[in-house]
Amino acid sequence: MSIQACSSEFKPQKPHTNLIAGGKKILQRVAGKDASKQFWKYHNEGILKKYKAKLQVGSLDTKKTAAPATPPATPPAQEKKEKVVPQAESGTVAPAPGPQAHEEAEAQDPYGDLIPFGDPSWYQGHHSPYYNETHAALRAEVREWVESEIEPYVTEWDEGKKVPDTIYKQMGERGYLAGLMGVEYPKHLTKNTVKSVPAEKWDLFHEMLLTDELSRTGSGGLVWNLIGGFGIGCPPLVKYGKKELVNRILPGILAGDKRICLAITEPDAGSDVANLTCEAKLSADGKHYIVNGEKKWITNGIWCDYFTTAVRTGGPGMNGVSLLLIERSEGVSTRRMDCQGVWSSGTTYITFEDVKVPVENVLGKPNKGFQVIMTNFNHERIGIIIQCVRFSRVCFEESVKYASKRKTFGQKLINHPVIRLKLAHMARQIEATYNWLENVVYQCQKMGETEAMLRLGGSIAGLKAQATTTFEFCTKEAAQIFGGLAYSRGGQGGKVERLYRDTLAYKIPGGSEEIMLDLSIRQSMKVHKALGMKL
Repeated sequence: MSIQACSSEFKPQKPHTNLIAGGKKILQRVAGKDASKQFWKYHNEGILKKYKAKLQVGSLDTKKTAAPATPPATPPAQEKKEKVVPQAESGTVAPAPGPQAHEEAEAQDPYGDLIPFGDPSWYQGHHSPYYNETHAALRAEVREWVESEIEPYVTEWDEGKKVPDTIYKQMGERGYLAGLMGVEYPKHLTKNTVKSVPAEKWDLFHEMLLTDELSRTGSGGLVWNLIGGFGIGCPPLVKYGKKELVNRILPGILAGDKRICLAITEPDAGSDVANLTCEAKLSADGKHYIVNGEKKWITNGIWCDYFTTAVRTGGPGMNGVSLLLIERSEGVSTRRMDCQGVWSSGTTYITFEDVKVPVENVLGKPNKGFQVIMTNFNHERIGIIIQCVRFSRVCFEESVKYASKRKTFGQKLINHPVIRLKLAHMARQIEATYNWLENVVYQCQKMGETEAMLRLGGSIAGLKAQATTTFEFCTKEAAQIFGGLAYSRGGQGGKVERLYRDTLAYKIPGGSEEIMLDLSIRQSMKVHKALGMKL
């Protein structure tokens, strides 16, 4: 029979509950007493979220507590006149249905825990030209879902190397999958739309916000499981697939019933895409491609029904590369790879042996796949950037909370200047990176896809390197603040330990830091020379 120690009074910002762990001796010492101090010494809020339904929540104090004062009603925002925005061409980056009100957007109410730099500044009541009430509504919708259905179980899913299929299905049912492709919301291809945002108002900042809120879980594996393969494998299908192909398979994907991934990297070809060797030869009757080759480090591959695959259909170099939509069939075999991080993402080794693919499954034009791949890289890199910035915030926020309760040498960690210096360096890098990100997303929204690819490719490459180095820095500093707790899996330092393992999964995929930094200057110099740069 277990002995429970119930908290006898409420503590600010912390639910008061039964102490459910800590050992028999500890429980006996605090039985019937306020056990808040002991509970928070050994646990974090994730424990409460996970076991909330099984806990007896209440108070031993029979005195009635005064009800909190009702906050004053927020005056309704003044109605804004909407600007008329021309419709974007099919397949281009989403137009600015939301941003038409961005320039006039008012500051949103403070939201969240209000830890400085723990959330973007607009969460904390700061003014921003990028967000309006639809973004605030989406934020509340996603956070409620993540905190109740996902975050309490992330650790066990990560250890089990699998996120339940029901969670991915909910991504489709909630309309989230359809909004994560960097294109105009494909309402005509899905019966599920986002509850809090009309499809016609969906913009790139909604997409950014959705990825950002999912990343609060502090698990690259979880995020990649839900949006990794889909977010980079589906956009080429939507933009470059033949209408009949798109209409046949996309509804099942957007509903969360089918899965798709991007298969480019090979054992001997990573960032050097032009030298890939997976081969696709035309059949004698010219109706099929026969695919042979291997792909490696493919996110979600073991669960996927469709593979957006880079193959060689022509001669050497970039002009011989095509992009094929390969459906799982005879000759396609997949096996899980064991990697350092992102355990629940389903990293996969794929082998294609004489796989027959209809010629109608070419995405774009034959031997012109390299251009499609390069266009897709910008969307992939922005997704990586969004995740890295939020993961960095998670490390910062976890560090602030821990440093505010952990005592060394007679005082809390937060009172040591050396700890505050670590937090300050984390915060300055986070905010600088996030503000650059907002600007890039806004430019993507205003420019057509071709213009954005040419003019922003260099900036996005540089920002990707900035985001991953910031992420790595924040995990290292957070681990130093947590000490031994960041070395053991789970517990109070669990998020930091997990994210520490995930850093390489962000530094290398989508283009390594070294290649990104070189590309950022080469691309920018090339574009600005064409724009009339004067030296």
